[in-house]
Amino acid sequence: MKRAFSKKEWREAGAGYLLLSPTLFVLLLFIIGPIVFAIFLAFHKVQLLGTTTFQFVGIDNFQRMLEDTRAKIALWNTVKYVIIVVPCQTMLALVLAATLNAGLKGQKFFRIVYFLPTLTSSTVLTLIFMWMYNQNGLINHFLKAIGLPTYNWLGDPDIALNAIMVMNIWSTAPFFMVIYLAALQEVPDSLYEAAELDGANALQKFWYVTVPYLRPVTSFVVIMGLIGTFQLFDQSYIFSSGSGGPNNSTLTVVLLIYQYAFKTLGTMGYAAALAFALAIIILVATLLQRKFSKEESLY
Repeated sequence: MKRAFSKKEWREAGAGYLLLSPTLFVLLLFIIGPIVFAIFLAFHKVQLLGTTTFQFVGIDNFQRMLEDTRAKIALWNTVKYVIIVVPCQTMLALVLAATLNAGLKGQKFFRIVYFLPTLTSSTVLTLIFMWMYNQNGLINHFLKAIGLPTYNWLGDPDIALNAIMVMNIWSTAPFFMVIYLAALQEVPDSLYEAAELDGANALQKFWYVTVPYLRPVTSFVVIMGLIGTFQLFDQSYIFSSGSGGPNNSTLTVVLLIYQYAFKTLGTMGYAAALAFALAIIILVATLLQRKFSKEESLY
């Protein structure tokens, strides 16, 4: 039989919840509330401008995705972006961190230089790269100077998304580099000493000691990368002026959600359904990554 709470225990519990109430209020108002409301919208046809109306349509919004050609294109662009960017930014971050941790001369200076892209606004970085990719931009001027033909980097549907990928790999890798750099400080020197006694060279020590030891950190970096890349919006929006062009080549799921939510009348419910579907995709991708990666260190 469970013991009844004393008056003192009730007072202590009440005081605890009273102190937590501001945080709980913010959590309910700005996180849980919007999530519940978005799920509600996903099953309705919504008209927010003028007279607000909510018409229950069941799963019609989700069935519409199967027939929406632009939704399929946006999903494919997003998946392709994730598959390429996440491994590249993870490997680049690990290599940069290992290089800075090797005790090279001037490593403090290079740590600052490598981290600068992370401190710069995403919008500013996008505008800089748009200037570089422009037909009269830095890259074409360089190609012209060495006698190579110039290229329309932003206007070619086969290249536009790749241009965004390069920019994001360059700008996000330094953030994950700092995480790897902190983890590298914790690798025991005894592991490297044992590897040296076995005749391992620098590359072998990196591959057989450093990489396995950092597996839990890599799992975290990959999960954060998955969540971030699936939510690509601002770079795609700025590159294409909100259209997802050229020829839908930079259209992502989040950009499509924005277009349906704020650019097309009467499709707010469909946009909420797309957002809900994207959340499920991110959740499944994260769970699969955790399942197929070994979370614990080998040592």
